Amino acid sequence: MANRRNVKSETVDVLDPERPKDFLTEPEFARLLKGAGGNRHNLRDVALFRMIFDHGLRVSEATGLRRSSADLDAHRLHFKRLKNGFSVPHPMQGETVRAVKRYLASREDAAPWLFVSERGTKMTRQAVNYLIATAGTRAKLGHVHPHMLRHACGYALEDRGTDFRVMQDFLGHKDPRHTAHYTRTSPRRFDRVWERKN
Repeated sequence: MANRRNVKSETVDVLDPERPKDFLTEPEFARLLKGAGGNRHNLRDVALFRMIFDHGLRVSEATGLRRSSADLDAHRLHFKRLKNGFSVPHPMQGETVRAVKRYLASREDAAPWLFVSERGTKMTRQAVNYLIATAGTRAKLGHVHPHMLRHACGYALEDRGTDFRVMQDFLGHKDPRHTAHYTRTSPRRFDRVWERKN
């Protein structure tokens, strides 16, 4: 089972060599998006993958999104965190807003869900798992699962020097120990230790 979490990568950005790599780097995420191309639902898949990555969503949080969750004019995503997590509106990145708009413009159904299956029904966890795994295989990333995109968000926030409490709230962690995982295992956490102040 542990081998399913391994991802082929040029570099492994973790300090603990005993822990399997369970996230994608930003360049790997870009490859995953390319891997989502080439099928008739690529507009949906790219928008879905971007949404999971940008907001650190769990699969059930992503499949539970409704059209009304995404305020595309105000660039805000409103959603409820699971596991009693901290829920707060998130700013939406411009490229993600554009991806969602392209996807919604291609739809002819009136289903309330933001992301729907081929039959126009709410997507299942299993379907999202399959889509991401298939895109990962196409992108030659090995086995990729949705939670790796949530982890990718956490590491990307850490790499940008995001304040710990902001990162905790953004990811919806009640327990700060879960947020600490990203700071503890990022090799970049030591980069600014000896920076001189001018």
